[in-house]
Amino acid sequence: MSQKNIIEEKKKIGFWPTTSLAIGNMIGSGVFLLPAALAFYGGISIFGWIFTVIGALFLALVFSRLSKLITKAGGPYTYSREGFGEFSGFLVAWGYWISIWCANGAIAVAGVGYLSFFIPALKENYVLSAGVAIGAIWLFTFINTKSIRKVGSVQLITTIIKIIPLLLLGTIGFFYFNSSHFIPLNLSGESNFDAITVTAALTLWAFLGLESATVPSDKVKNPTNTIPRATIAGIVIAALIYIFSTIGIMGIMTPGDLQNSAAPFADAAQMIWGTWASGLIAIGAVISCFGALNGWILLQGQIPLAAARDRLFPPSFKQVSSKGIPVIGLIIGSILASFLVTLNYTRGLVHMFAFIIMLSTLSCLVPYIFSSLSELMLYLKKKKSYNKKRLIAAICISIPAFFYSLWAITGLEYEVIIWGALLLAAGIPLYGYMVLKTKSSKQ
Repeated sequence: MSQKNIIEEKKKIGFWPTTSLAIGNMIGSGVFLLPAALAFYGGISIFGWIFTVIGALFLALVFSRLSKLITKAGGPYTYSREGFGEFSGFLVAWGYWISIWCANGAIAVAGVGYLSFFIPALKENYVLSAGVAIGAIWLFTFINTKSIRKVGSVQLITTIIKIIPLLLLGTIGFFYFNSSHFIPLNLSGESNFDAITVTAALTLWAFLGLESATVPSDKVKNPTNTIPRATIAGIVIAALIYIFSTIGIMGIMTPGDLQNSAAPFADAAQMIWGTWASGLIAIGAVISCFGALNGWILLQGQIPLAAARDRLFPPSFKQVSSKGIPVIGLIIGSILASFLVTLNYTRGLVHMFAFIIMLSTLSCLVPYIFSSLSELMLYLKKKKSYNKKRLIAAICISIPAFFYSLWAITGLEYEVIIWGALLLAAGIPLYGYMVLKTKSSKQ
């Protein structure tokens, strides 16, 4: 190995750094409000977590395998386009974009939920809470247009801050555990299967972004082995943190109190340690939520930018400012996120959060459905490139991932599915316009 290759190899990251990237990508702001959204269903939501973990593992294997087969940038968008063609690639890009600006609305709502610990009026006044959430969206949109970015050390600090409350209440919380909070196990009045299905759909929100943990192979040591192992390890570690913190919160707070809590981790900390602890946790949660909002708003402009460069989105989306910022994509995405919050402000913080994360989850499941079958489609297109062993492995991973994604959709509310279908269908005329425009430009 030449000296240059040795130096390049030293720059690559190994198993644990790659695993930490996977964990950081998955543990976001939404988990801080999820226990309140799950409290309506009771302890049976833990089974929803378990089924979600299993499905997330299959999806992680799908993306790990595809990352080795298709080295082009673009993730699910590229995988779907390679496997199913241009239209599928467009739907995935469109669905991903919808998922991102919906997620930004949910993240802003979660941040306002913890701000309500300091400003109680935010919990009671729906107009005020929606206004502050929208204000946060536009504050960070403005910041992103000015190219003010957090450096890596700050991102690391915010990641640590958001994990600490989860670890504390998922461990120490068990010393204050009240098992009567789990009786009856299912509080929803629905069948156990239906309750598990709905909670699995809700908890999938916490794993969205698992595909982004698949780091480009040229930056990882021994990527063939490291990437799949790190992705799986990241999901398992994140799942343990999620499940134990949820059980801890449910064991500390009564189901009724938890359902009405806009800041469940802070409220639980107050019950154990007093006001000082709950204040610290609330501050940490606010920092985590709005730190995540800053990063996801950045992606809000990048997804349509990439699609516009492939002539799948209008050319205006690929226009960038003098600082290289796709301002048009940022602004349009924030307008839509603000509109979504405005339409749902009468639900209250917790119910508004639950609705928006379901809509975001549905929009992200479209890319998952296409991606889960992309390897099999590639096999059918290029039979000579695959052997029987590879085909069997692809079937054993792709088919369960596909059916899990379909099952997750059945757990969503009908109103969410209708909204999601309308939003996805709204992109079809745009695709037709772009196809016609591309053809006319070639003539």
